Amino acid sequence: MAATTHTVTNQAPPLVGYDVYGTDRALREGVERHLSAAAPELLGEVRQELHELGRAAGSAQALRWGAMANENPPRLRTHDRYGNRVDEVEFHPAWHRLLGHAVGAGLTDAWGRPAGHLRRAAGFLVWSQAEAGHGCPVSMTHAAVPALRADPELAAEWEPRLTSHVYEQGLRPAARKAGVLFGMAMTEKQGGSDVRANTTAAKPLDAAGEYLLTGHKWFCSAPMSDGFLVLARTASSGEGGLTCFLVPRVLPDGTRNVFAIQRLKDKLGNRSNASAEVEFDGTWARRVGEEGRGVRTIIGMVAATRLDCVLGAAAQMRQALSQAVHHAEHRSAFGARLIEQPLMRNVLADLALESEAATTLGLRLAAAYDAGTEQERDFLRIAVPAAKYWVTKRCTPMVAEALECLGGNGYVEESGLPRLLRESPLNSIWEGSGNVQALDVLRALQREPMALNAFLQEVGQARGADHRLDSAIKGLLTELADLEGIEARARRVVERMALVLQGSLLVRWAPPEVADAFCASRLGGDWGAAFGTLPHTLHLGALVERARIAG
Repeated sequence: MAATTHTVTNQAPPLVGYDVYGTDRALREGVERHLSAAAPELLGEVRQELHELGRAAGSAQALRWGAMANENPPRLRTHDRYGNRVDEVEFHPAWHRLLGHAVGAGLTDAWGRPAGHLRRAAGFLVWSQAEAGHGCPVSMTHAAVPALRADPELAAEWEPRLTSHVYEQGLRPAARKAGVLFGMAMTEKQGGSDVRANTTAAKPLDAAGEYLLTGHKWFCSAPMSDGFLVLARTASSGEGGLTCFLVPRVLPDGTRNVFAIQRLKDKLGNRSNASAEVEFDGTWARRVGEEGRGVRTIIGMVAATRLDCVLGAAAQMRQALSQAVHHAEHRSAFGARLIEQPLMRNVLADLALESEAATTLGLRLAAAYDAGTEQERDFLRIAVPAAKYWVTKRCTPMVAEALECLGGNGYVEESGLPRLLRESPLNSIWEGSGNVQALDVLRALQREPMALNAFLQEVGQARGADHRLDSAIKGLLTELADLEGIEARARRVVERMALVLQGSLLVRWAPPEVADAFCASRLGGDWGAAFGTLPHTLHLGALVERARIAG
């Protein structure tokens, strides 16, 4: 066979060796905007740390780690060679390298440092593009802090370990580790999202705050973590009352806590991460917060992990967009590069618009955490579940469209897009699926009037800047004023709230061509049912140029 038949032409080179942060204009501008307003003295330090993390995330090494961690999923080892239970999950070394880099970059350290939530959110969005599965223990470790603060003594003991920049693998007493990770085990097979149906029982011991747990948890995330937050029912908590507990994997004396891992879930995606079914049978636990107030105790953790669902989805959307634009820059068909062809330009512009809206919203929520004012807390009460509902819902169709931009090249595993597509539904399911988020927004609307007031004040800051946004706000107010059948309309209402919020942020902060395209399509109705149906009169080229992988 002639060697010339093996000449490879018209193929895009791998997208590798680039700064994931520095080449993302929407992310970079958002970080600088919020930092300039809240902590301008940190600009230089944060720029440096995010550029370093961005270069690491786009490196060949990190991409290899991500591929290897998913090609070699975790394995459960229930017993040792002598028949003793060990209940350990073995991970590929690449998993530990990914986790170590994440922890070292401060992705579990937000609650105690200036602008901690913003810089950590940006870092999480960047590093998740290297590999998404290991973000699960990173997110839960970060989110455990507000729950533990319900017990100042526990917080003083555990918070320095949770926020450490040192990752130490292996099961040892937490006091002998420089840093720890947390998981959680809330849901049970009979209840799922309805955690109040939980039947795990907690029996008090003589020592104050100590209990023994008995029960089965249907989903336990990251079972090799050092500690877990668990919901269980005490005899004195009353019907419907649950209590929050801290369950360590290893007890202070070095013995293993009772933590029987029954099996690992065989999941659609998220293959690098272990999700397990576990049984407690006389498992030692320490109470966190008041008896019967477990749901209230963990609500801060739930809100923080929901924000990470938004950020994780935004990361996947950005990575999918980057791959699509990169391919279109290097691939030619019918006499021109794909990126120059009008119809492909429309598709890429539409994807870019979706990605920027998600990133801008995620950063705004993180900045609200840093501000910490009562009004910002009220705003987050509605904005987090609304954003979680909408952004995570948009992730899967966007990743699928980006994959299609690569054609058959995108359908093969080496491209990375199939793994991204399998991962894309997870954030919509984790921490409460779509209906749970929509109903949570309704509860806030009905019970917390200041939350709606804070939300309307936020979107109202852009009033008068775009007539389509003004019309959408008016329509939203009409929807909210009509309580007839409100539960059946919950998804419709929450979708509209999220779009109005995204539109208001883009009108205030994004370049005019971005805001104009968003308002025309998402708010003005000049849009089809698929990506690539933007009005042809918009500045599509400018949207695509803004999304390019360029410094």
